[in-house]
Amino acid sequence: MLTDEYRYKILKELQQDPDISQRELAKRLGISLGRANFCLKALIEKGLIKAENFKNSVNKAGYLYLLTPKGLEAKVTLTQNFLQRKIAEYEVLEQEIEQLRKEVKT
Repeated sequence: MLTDEYRYKILKELQQDPDISQRELAKRLGISLGRANFCLKALIEKGLIKAENFKNSVNKAGYLYLLTPKGLEAKVTLTQNFLQRKIAEYEVLEQEIEQLRKEVKT
């Protein structure tokens, strides 16, 4: 299953490095090569990215993964959602740290 978090992370990586290999993408995300392949195919089917062979590649099987306009819009939405989740997690963690500090003082 392709979660919003992985969808965000993959779109971010592809935008920064469109000629990344599936193997390198999997390594950066800490997932299996098979899962990276599955996720890329799912993003292509949803129209968020397109894959094009690039002719100047030493590796003739190499692809450029390009975000489509729909993919760019999705990345913006996913980034906003990811940021909101991380801020909420941070606030909870901040409260826990403050509680622990109070416990240590007493």
